[in-house]
Amino acid sequence: MNHSKVLYLVHAAMIAALYVVLTMLANALGIASGNIQVRFSEALTVLPFFTSAAIPGLFIGCLLGNIVIGSALPDIIFGPLPTLIGAIGTWYLGRAYRRQNASASASSVSISAAETSPAPTSAAEASGGMPSPAAPVKTNRGKLYKWLSPVPPILANAVIIPPVLKYAYGIVPVWFSVITVSIGEIISCGIFGLILLFALEKRGHEIYF
Repeated sequence: MNHSKVLYLVHAAMIAALYVVLTMLANALGIASGNIQVRFSEALTVLPFFTSAAIPGLFIGCLLGNIVIGSALPDIIFGPLPTLIGAIGTWYLGRAYRRQNASASASSVSISAAETSPAPTSAAEASGGMPSPAAPVKTNRGKLYKWLSPVPPILANAVIIPPVLKYAYGIVPVWFSVITVSIGEIISCGIFGLILLFALEKRGHEIYF
């Protein structure tokens, strides 16, 4: 097994372990399951933005976390599903973000090279005008991808978890669970998750997979 595969497995295992620990902490506070839940561990759902190792890590972490806190069988089986779906969605956003930045960087380098050429690159330059400014490396679309990174897990949990709560714990009405689960996910993924994402952003290139 090469070094990159070992590193991938280590990252996945660390994320899974951290998810379990944070789920246990939320459970100790009584907010890890039920109609009103704010799992601190769900903040980790932004990690697929940086590394695909977070996809199996989050799925296994959620599965083990549900087992450890004594969730009902339907919750153990179907509870990790929205975490998996959300992680895949966030990973695709991260990949689109990296491609966008790579494209913008290539354009910037190309324009810079053209500007250093002794021959004029445009009619404006030939007549003494200023050259066109280089395209920014970080585009607005790239920034949008970052802000959207918590959306996949929020939506996946809002759709899947309320029916699970109904059949696992008898919590009804489902529409009310949609509201409460969404609020909990917005807090854990949308607020805590984005704080984590921006905190890791400067070192994100070190964990890209």
